[in-house]
Amino acid sequence: MDWTAAVDAYCERLGPGFWAEPLNAVTNLAFLVSAFVMWRQVRHRPDLPLAQLLTGILAVIGIGSFQFHTFATRWAGVADTAPILIFVLVFTFATAHDLMKQPLIWAAAITLGFFPFTALVAQAAPMLPWLGSSVGYLPILLWLAGFAFMATGKLAWDLWTATALLALSLFLRTLDEPMCGQLPIGTHFLWHCLNALLLGWLIATYLRNVPPPAPPLAKPAPQG
Repeated sequence: MDWTAAVDAYCERLGPGFWAEPLNAVTNLAFLVSAFVMWRQVRHRPDLPLAQLLTGILAVIGIGSFQFHTFATRWAGVADTAPILIFVLVFTFATAHDLMKQPLIWAAAITLGFFPFTALVAQAAPMLPWLGSSVGYLPILLWLAGFAFMATGKLAWDLWTATALLALSLFLRTLDEPMCGQLPIGTHFLWHCLNALLLGWLIATYLRNVPPPAPPLAKPAPQG
C-alpha cells in the first residue's frame, strides 16, 4: 500500500493543496479548545489518570484530523482515525470499571469486545449505502447507545445526551457529499465542531459520575 497516496474524500477539497480544505482544517481547533477546557479540570486530579489520558487523546485527535485535512494522504488518515479508536477504548474501560463498577478483568473484556462488535455491525454496512463513508462510525454510535441503555440515573442521562450528539454529528457528516452541489463548503466541518463538544462531554461525564476519592484515614490520637 502506498501510504503517501492522496485521499480526496470531502466536498470542500477541490485540489491537492495543503490548504485545500480550509474549514475542515481550521475547525480542528475545536478539539484543542475542548481538550484545554477539560485539562483545566483534570490537571490537579492525579487520582483520575484515565481522565487525564482521555484529555491528552482528545488533543491528539485534533492534531491527527488536522493532518488528514491538510496532507490528505493515507498515512494522515491513520493519524486521524487511530486516536479516535484509542479514545473509544479508553472511555469504554473507564466507564465499565470506574462508573459501572465492573471488576478489572470484566472491564478489560468489555473493552476488547468492541472489536467483534464492530465486525458484527460491519455486516450491516451493505444495507446502509446512504451512510457512505460514515458507516464506519456506526459501531461507535451503537456502542455508546448500549452503555446508555445499561446505565442508570445521572450517568444514563449523560450517556444518552452523548448518543444524541453523536447521532446529530454523524448525520451532518453523512450530508457532506450529497449536499456538495448545494453547499460547496460541505458539512464535514460541523462534524468536527460537534465531535469536539461530544468528546469533551464524555470526559465531563466521567468526572461527574466517578466516585470521589476516599478521605485519608485519621491518625489515632496520641495516648498519654
